[in-house]
Amino acid sequence: MHSSFSIAIAVDERERLRRLVLTLSNDFGHFAFLENQGQDYAPSWMAKGWMAGLGVHQIFTDDGAFFDLLKNAESDLPLFGYFGYDLKNQVEALQSENADFVGAGNGLFFEPMHYLHFDGAILQIESYGSAEDIWEQIQKQVYTESSIPEIQFSARIGKSAYLNKVEEIIELIRAGEVYELNLCVEHFADQVQIDPVSVYLRLMEFSEVPFAAFLKMDEIYTLCASPERFLQKKGDKLLSQPIKGTRKRGSTTAEDEWLKKELLESEKERAENVMIVDLVRNDLTRSCRYGTIEVEELFGIYSFTNVHQMISTISGKLRPEVHGIDAIRNAFPMGSMTGAPKVRAMQLIEKLEESKRGIYSGSVGVLFPNGDFELNVVIRTLLYNEKDSYLSVHAGGAITYDSKAEEEYEEIQTKLSNIRKLFGA
Repeated sequence: MHSSFSIAIAVDERERLRRLVLTLSNDFGHFAFLENQGQDYAPSWMAKGWMAGLGVHQIFTDDGAFFDLLKNAESDLPLFGYFGYDLKNQVEALQSENADFVGAGNGLFFEPMHYLHFDGAILQIESYGSAEDIWEQIQKQVYTESSIPEIQFSARIGKSAYLNKVEEIIELIRAGEVYELNLCVEHFADQVQIDPVSVYLRLMEFSEVPFAAFLKMDEIYTLCASPERFLQKKGDKLLSQPIKGTRKRGSTTAEDEWLKKELLESEKERAENVMIVDLVRNDLTRSCRYGTIEVEELFGIYSFTNVHQMISTISGKLRPEVHGIDAIRNAFPMGSMTGAPKVRAMQLIEKLEESKRGIYSGSVGVLFPNGDFELNVVIRTLLYNEKDSYLSVHAGGAITYDSKAEEEYEEIQTKLSNIRKLFGA
């Protein structure tokens, strides 16, 4: 049995509460915090507020059959965690041979000892211990902002090598191997010490994204500023909202509006987006009832702090015999991070990239006891191995027939701009 406690939080205390709860991560080996820092109109975890999981009541780690493990998991409180990209090998006959520099496992979800949910006004705590004690523990926290060190990131694939790889992909597209391929590059820094909470809070000041996440699993931290939903299940409805299409923000209102219009009307970006919409529709047919899959929005333009994004919305009704976890497996990994056709794209990604993606381009999220779930796409994300003092951030983009290598390289730099600004570069 677990205890419950709820309290109304005054408007002027809400940001302080958020910081104090994040500071509590120092007291627990496993900690999860999912929040909407985005605009009200954008897709998000929740309309307002955040949810958090503190400590471990039970834990599920990849055992070689991770999706089946989660299918059989029973819990009273929501499970928090991640599906790593390399779980693709449990979905298709694929392998991951590249070096793993971050050192996170393929997947992990945990049922917390304490579950906190804040809807923007009311904080609710459910605990396997005393919910009132957790409230007292929150109030005793002291958040002290740590200075953020200046850090220069090195690219795992240098510019000239990257440009060559883009040209190679375009040749593979001409040869009919793939239609589109998502090529990502790891940027890293060795022997660095950061305070994850301070870095995350500053990252959010720069980012204001709707699928943000702070995840601690012993020495591995995931500081996620994702704008993208992978998959949501509510009742029998599945919803996916892939992002394909990016433009930087303008320096004036007029330039900003011109860039939005240019993104909306770009044949290249629309072609990329349509390919991924078709791929997602195909993924959902494996789980949904015939005739229920629909494109609710095509080429929606959403604006974030440093970029405009093109987002489409696809939904379907789950077949009664399909378990929600199987619906995740049937769509994993998300097409926006692979390319099309998906399996061949993933085979080529393994050859072209030079480090394991790990948590990056997988999914962080929450699995509710009633079978519903909410999962993001892990992009715009810092991965930190505290024990090894290793900091990593990937960035990439979709390469298509009419891609220009230099433009693709510049898009990566745009996506990294907030991270570089954060660390004074």
